[in-house]
Amino acid sequence: MEIIIIFISLIIVSAICFFIKYRGTIEVCSILSSGVALVGSIIVAIKVAEIGSYTRYGIFYVDALGAITMLIIGLIGFVTTIYSIQYLHQETTKNIIGFHRVKQFFTLLNIFLLAMFLAITASSPIFAWISIEATTLSTAFLISFYNKPSAIEGAWKYLIINSIGLILGFFGTLLYFTSVSSSNTELINWQLLADKAVHLDPMLAKIAFVFILIGYGTKIGLVPMHTWKPDAYSKAPAPLGALLSGALLPVAFTIVMKFKIITDIAVGDLFSKNLLIVFGILSIGIATLIMFNARNYKRLLAYSSIENAGLITLGFGLGGFGVFAATFHLIFHSCIKAILFFSSGNLLLKYNSSKINRIKGALSVVPFTSILFIIGFLILTGMPPFGIFFSKMLILSVGIKTNPIVTILVIIFTTIVFVGFLKHVTKMFFGKKTDDVTVGEVSDWLLFSPTLLLVIVFCLSFYLPSFLSKLINMVSLTY
Repeated sequence: MEIIIIFISLIIVSAICFFIKYRGTIEVCSILSSGVALVGSIIVAIKVAEIGSYTRYGIFYVDALGAITMLIIGLIGFVTTIYSIQYLHQETTKNIIGFHRVKQFFTLLNIFLLAMFLAITASSPIFAWISIEATTLSTAFLISFYNKPSAIEGAWKYLIINSIGLILGFFGTLLYFTSVSSSNTELINWQLLADKAVHLDPMLAKIAFVFILIGYGTKIGLVPMHTWKPDAYSKAPAPLGALLSGALLPVAFTIVMKFKIITDIAVGDLFSKNLLIVFGILSIGIATLIMFNARNYKRLLAYSSIENAGLITLGFGLGGFGVFAATFHLIFHSCIKAILFFSSGNLLLKYNSSKINRIKGALSVVPFTSILFIIGFLILTGMPPFGIFFSKMLILSVGIKTNPIVTILVIIFTTIVFVGFLKHVTKMFFGKKTDDVTVGEVSDWLLFSPTLLLVIVFCLSFYLPSFLSKLINMVSLTY
């Protein structure tokens, strides 16, 4: 029932945003729908922690990893909606956008959230694929939101690359369906595929998983399917960047892991683990090298997402306690990346530029935003005592026992990430400000969402609610 309520609220508010001409109504309804989605996600997560899975009406299925991803979507969706209201008000004041664009933004935002929730709760891989494709269509219009040639180019690049990737993912899905008898009249769902996986040809299972990892890995942003991310993140509105990195990445990753379970039943877990390790280390390495010479701070965050996606993938590839650490990392990365995107949005509103060399003395211009960004950077790069420090250390400790060479490479790359990120942060936030920039935060309301997330990150670093701890343990035992 909780999932139905989430869907109904998002559908109704999407319609309201499309038809209603009162901005206040659109904003209030959007906050209410995202709030309902967050509360519903918490209820579902608690139920999954108690009984192991959540199944309703034969069309919804949520396991432990799915419940964690629902929590992430609900939380990031809620704070993004709150942030977006004042962010768009500021852009309206500057005559960057008009009311029509505001309506379009909130309509597509609610559709985007709806599609992600459907993808993660659908019991059918086909419905999950359709929902992921729906996220592509809704976000493509948001990437081209400002209707500039570079934004339109970024949207087309995003649309084409992700559509091709999802076609490959769909082909991989169909290969898994060969394990099910043609006389079967049931809806082919995740549980049925797992039950029939023993009848799947091992070679076919390996080919299918390669297609799945490439296909959905495009959405995750794994190298070499990552090329859309820097353009999309740098041209899209800041709130969308928070959702793409903080919410969509976990959704696509969760679907890959569902197929991993089926593949492991058919051929054992060694094949999928090795593949995840290869894609993980490749993503970490390539993203690290490019980050060092980044010139645009929104593109810098895009490459950081690729690097962290690689680290999460590596953790699941290592298996055992690495899965526990990677799940932990998945949660913290989503929150921290949203903080950084919100902070970057504040910087963009103040300086009217996303180029690193045009941001001077930000700490003296927008002190609270600067502190949020600097703390976010320190947490993301693994500074203690926050949760990402422990998740990285756990992944490295597992890796040093099973794959020492890979782990040493990861240590080298993460060190380069810290040095590169520090170089950019120092250039942007310290030094003398330019004379044409006025001192003061753009709006105190724009500080609420990143501050709330920072408080949540701080609390989770020292205390995990019992239901969340159970969910993470369940994920580590399943994958």
